[in-house]
Amino acid sequence: MKKFFLTLLAVAGFAGLTAQAQIQRGNVMVGGNLAGINFGIDDPHVFEFNISPKAAWFVQDNIALGAYANFGLQTAKNSATTISYGVGPLARYYSGSDVEVLNHGRIFGEVTAGLGGLNVSQGGGNTNGFDFSFGPGFAYFITPNIGLETLVKYNGLTGFGNEGYQHKLNLSFGLQIYLPGRGTAAKVSRDVR
Repeated sequence: MKKFFLTLLAVAGFAGLTAQAQIQRGNVMVGGNLAGINFGIDDPHVFEFNISPKAAWFVQDNIALGAYANFGLQTAKNSATTISYGVGPLARYYSGSDVEVLNHGRIFGEVTAGLGGLNVSQGGGNTNGFDFSFGPGFAYFITPNIGLETLVKYNGLTGFGNEGYQHKLNLSFGLQIYLPGRGTAAKVSRDVR
């Protein structure tokens, strides 16, 4: 009975610690944006599907640095096919405390910069070069280690091709998994003892 009670206490302590520690120093974020709806600034009738995996490490509480990749494909009947890509570093900053309206939510800002391109078939506008984006987001933690998020970002692309600069406003939805780092795991182990 005593072992059962200690095990139950350890599990409850771990769950309570991770509920407050998912964005603490040493933890890892893995996931991405699974789908995106992009509204072109110059052409409001654009719809595009994107997959953007991300991984980041929390270097300080609320601050994560990592990398992203992006692949997008847009097709329409009797229209050109558009392929977009990008890869590079990312940075995130989460608000200092839970949002009062939703106790399990955090507001964050995300910035990315790297190499990317947007290529349109049938003689459309092509640009390959420096890819950047920035904007606010909101993460809602459905469990202590899983967050659903929405993100609104301005995306810019400048470089070589027959269009020197392209930009759009992007609304995306995603899923992130927050894994405890070694420091968090060691703290849980010490707390259990």
